[in-house]
Amino acid sequence: MSATEPRVVHTCHARIVKQAGPVRQAYLEDFDNPVRFGVHTGIAAFYGMTPTEELPATLDYVVAATGG
Repeated sequence: MSATEPRVVHTCHARIVKQAGPVRQAYLEDFDNPVRFGVHTGIAAFYGMTPTEELPATLDYVVAATGG
């Protein structure tokens, strides 16, 4: 590998399983428990829906992962 070629540090392997409504589970390689996500009141209001269960949305995970 030359000094100008980018180096792959990590490749994420994930499987997403859709459950009821907007609720999904992400199974991430090397982790035993899935990550659950869906919608919460603020996002549900935007889409005109009422969540049956308050869960973080995918956007919440992205914001948290990038440092808030």
